[in-house]
Amino acid sequence: MELRTAASPRDVKHYTTDRLREEFLIQNLFVAGEIKLVYSHIDRIITGAAVPVEPIVLTAGDELRADYFLQRREMGVINIGPAGVISIDGKDYEVGHKEGMYIGMGAKDIVFKSVDAKNPAKFYINSVPAHTSYPTVLIKPEGDASEGVVIIKDENKVELGCLEESNHRVINKYILPGQVESCQLVMGMTALKPGSVWNTMPCHTHDRRMEVYLYFDMPEDAFVMHYMGEPTETRHIVMRNEEAVISPSWSIHSGSGSRAYTFIWGMCGENQAFDDMDGVANKDLR
Repeated sequence: MELRTAASPRDVKHYTTDRLREEFLIQNLFVAGEIKLVYSHIDRIITGAAVPVEPIVLTAGDELRADYFLQRREMGVINIGPAGVISIDGKDYEVGHKEGMYIGMGAKDIVFKSVDAKNPAKFYINSVPAHTSYPTVLIKPEGDASEGVVIIKDENKVELGCLEESNHRVINKYILPGQVESCQLVMGMTALKPGSVWNTMPCHTHDRRMEVYLYFDMPEDAFVMHYMGEPTETRHIVMRNEEAVISPSWSIHSGSGSRAYTFIWGMCGENQAFDDMDGVANKDLR
């Protein structure tokens, strides 16, 4: 597990390109046959991925000083690859492409598997500290609800923006109050429509929560210019397919791609209010 410390905005505005990427960019997450994890001191979020060829067991490692990974944590998982299986305390959940799971604190034995080892699943992971246990559920964008399965509600599929402003997009909220309960983790996926490239513009900050973005669904030669920093001290990071970026609470988190793309957002911190944000007018950006 790689460890990352927190950073002050007064320091970040002096970073070089290499230093900025070293502190906030997460690369090489999806490695066949491995679990890759990055632990950030910013709200103690863990960002990672599992790409099982053979079954892979999730362990706490020495870094957590815990008997098992979710002893004091909760976790959200979204599969961006082919179908896979997550086994939780002996119960198997088949998780299809762009389906997700919330796994509550106290789950001990977690194993990631692929339905087809030649086409392994790509499980993207966000995990944050928790103080109580909420039910583990499988999350599907559509279909029929059943015991242990939650279907994303229509009101949590939000279409925003327009092609004229290059930000026509659909937000699917996976983990949030009223649909999938958690201690502090909020998680979802936003897909841009063809011809649109901007996400979250006009941009915003939210001092009460930090955020991590995973950009994907891009060809090899495409990229996203991810913008971060204080609104009057903006910086950028060039990001490629299946790379993630850590966004501190004081930072904007917006991007513009060379073509349409999809991104997963995960938040944690003081509250779970999706609309708790401080907007930044375009004229005030520097």
